[in-house]
Amino acid sequence: MPVRVNREVAALPHGLADALAEVDFATLGHFLETGFPDPGIRRIVGAGRLVGRAMTVRVSAPDSALVHRATELLEPGDVLFVDTGGDRIHAPVGAVVGTGVAAAGAAGIVIDGPCTDTAALAELGISVYARGTSILTTKMLGFSNGGINVPVVIGGVAVLPGYGVVGDADGLLVAAPEDFLAVLPDARRSDEAEPEKLRRIRDGEPLSTVSAAGSRLRGVLEEEET
Repeated sequence: MPVRVNREVAALPHGLADALAEVDFATLGHFLETGFPDPGIRRIVGAGRLVGRAMTVRVSAPDSALVHRATELLEPGDVLFVDTGGDRIHAPVGAVVGTGVAAAGAAGIVIDGPCTDTAALAELGISVYARGTSILTTKMLGFSNGGINVPVVIGGVAVLPGYGVVGDADGLLVAAPEDFLAVLPDARRSDEAEPEKLRRIRDGEPLSTVSAAGSRLRGVLEEEET
């Protein structure tokens, strides 16, 4: 059965990456409920903030031939998502794949499984998110299943090629560009309001007043004074 390879992936809307880079990523979590992979996928190497376009590859354990091919389709700023088909034992990404990703100018890799060669990966200047590490690696087998730039599932989240990606030390968010665009205005306003909220809290104002939690809970709480 032929392996599906989609070479053409839509670019992110003009200005979206720059706009995402200006907001606090956790603020986006105030306004979105989906697109957040299982926190078991965490940043293994890398620093700072990750913003990019999702490119995808789906493999079957323990084969990694498609991952190698996928690196050749990456463009600067891309983030390669590796769906391992549920395999959480074999590491499909190490120094060689990482070097291929970095040489393409891509920003990072997200693996629903482990990675290896972390010391070498750390020197490449890319971010790598994974479910930990392993020295049991995939092999170059060339199975006739999987695909490149096909729908994948990463940490319980459906990811399509061309989705937007943001990430930092706290986690990841991957979503359709229109979902990001829909919440960006609210996220900006929230970020702009936060310094004043922090000042009020430091000055002694109750948090539930500053956040409006008190008014939302009015009529719900039954509190006793002792």
